[in-house]
Amino acid sequence: MYSESALKLYALKKEGIVRSNAAFWRDHEKILQTADFDLRPYARELEGNGINLLCAFDEDFPRIALLLRVSEKPYLFAYRGDISLLKNLDRNVAVVGVLNPSEEVISREKRVVAELVEKGFTIVSGLARGCDTIAHRECLACGGKTVAFLPTTLSDIYPKENAVLAEKIVEGGGLVVTEYILEPNTRQETIGRFIARDRLQAMFASRIILIASYLKGGGDSGSRHAMEKAREYGRERYVMYREEDIDDPQFGLNRQILQDGGTVLTAKTLEAFST
Repeated sequence: MYSESALKLYALKKEGIVRSNAAFWRDHEKILQTADFDLRPYARELEGNGINLLCAFDEDFPRIALLLRVSEKPYLFAYRGDISLLKNLDRNVAVVGVLNPSEEVISREKRVVAELVEKGFTIVSGLARGCDTIAHRECLACGGKTVAFLPTTLSDIYPKENAVLAEKIVEGGGLVVTEYILEPNTRQETIGRFIARDRLQAMFASRIILIASYLKGGGDSGSRHAMEKAREYGRERYVMYREEDIDDPQFGLNRQILQDGGTVLTAKTLEAFST
């Protein structure tokens, strides 16, 4: 499913004519006029791979009430699943955290996600190892819908072991979505895509929950990037934390977010999500 405009933009990106978000928004009023080549091969490619598109020219493209830098403002999504899940931000809660959570952290995260699903929230995360994977899986296990933002193309799921999980997300009525249709050319570009993915988790949720993560320099920078963008975008920031976590390095970022205006996730604050 895609509009003619989305197909043209897909082709322009594939041909390297539109190279960045900033380039698109700088020239978007004229950009489609350059797509004067045969679009049928691109349509066959999309259909053969089961990929849908949605672009900024489409009426259903999700509008974000934020003053974004043009470099951060998305304009084309390739996706599988229910793209309408990006439109109701009030019902979207992002869940982020470490790549290597302890069994205790996993147990606590599962309880949080289960309660969010029970309240009817959609879980947004990044399909990474660790807390992201747990968030998606627990959401599905509880019968909820979940959104996975990718730092890769739809045909090259990362990590590879989560390709099956991505399919289950779609089968469960959720969404797997990416800005990327071409493979990265350099390691630096690859890293940049992970950072860019982190902003989308904050952008398309009204609240974000940090399960656990290290301070800067300790690892798992994705959680830090997502929480920084949530602050910049004015999203409600919550952290899973209790007194026993005070000496645990996995909760270093959690403590820092609390000092920076974040809110401890408790039964009371979680209950307030429904109001």
